[in-house]
Amino acid sequence: MEEYAYILDYLPSGRPDERDRRGPVAYAVGEEDFVLFELIPKDGVNLLIGDRVYVGKASDKRDKIDRVRGRVELDEMTHNAQNELSFVLQDIVENDPKRFLQVYNEGGPISTRMHSLELLPGLGKKLMKAVLDERRKQPFEDFEDLEERVPGLHKPSKIIAKRIEKEIRNGSEKYHVYTRPPREDRR
Repeated sequence: MEEYAYILDYLPSGRPDERDRRGPVAYAVGEEDFVLFELIPKDGVNLLIGDRVYVGKASDKRDKIDRVRGRVELDEMTHNAQNELSFVLQDIVENDPKRFLQVYNEGGPISTRMHSLELLPGLGKKLMKAVLDERRKQPFEDFEDLEERVPGLHKPSKIIAKRIEKEIRNGSEKYHVYTRPPREDRR
């Protein structure tokens, strides 16, 4: 279960297409498993896109969110929330570099023909080999170190954010490195 989520969109007057359930609503993406949520903020709270909010079970820790209305699919969110997703994912990755450097420092083969690094957009066999060669010498300390030591690899944090977004947007993705596979009962 997600403890924290990042706000993708906030509608202080609620969704215009939900006349029976007027009231503020927010859309967010979870910090750990990238679950998409519809949230009900507490009265008088103003949320901004990119805000990190507590959504865990301990209601006494919820200073901005009253309750989680539920999980949602990407196409159930507002267009603004869908558009903000890539920017918020980039922030999540950059705010926790040790977690996301693991794929570069420890990622291994998925099969005899494919390596987990190849799942990252724009990383082919040549760049994968360069990453593997450099990490044998010494693990990467941060994204800047990685970018400096592997020529041709630009914005490695953005590459990870793109992979996460691909997993969220494409439910039929074969490999889920960062997200949970979609639930079968939702189809």
